[in-house]
Amino acid sequence: METMVRKPIPPGTLVRVEQVIQRRAGAYSTVVEGEVVSHEMEPTGAWFAHGKKGRLWLTRLRIKKPDGEISALNLDSNSIITILKPGP
Repeated sequence: METMVRKPIPPGTLVRVEQVIQRRAGAYSTVVEGEVVSHEMEPTGAWFAHGKKGRLWLTRLRIKKPDGEISALNLDSNSIITILKPGP
């Protein structure tokens, strides 16, 4: 099941995240799989963003990869999340 970033994904869910980053030299794509640790809106450290409470808020997904590494992904409208196995 593929989903855009609309509602929180519960911890323990196994996901595949595909992201495309547009660059001047062409698009760069990446795929990451792992178990969701957290999925929430978090502020950046950008003082100049002029957003809520002076911060720019991003949707962040933290996943634990099979090798134990924790990855923090900033999700956007180009992020495609595939649920591989629902969490508890």
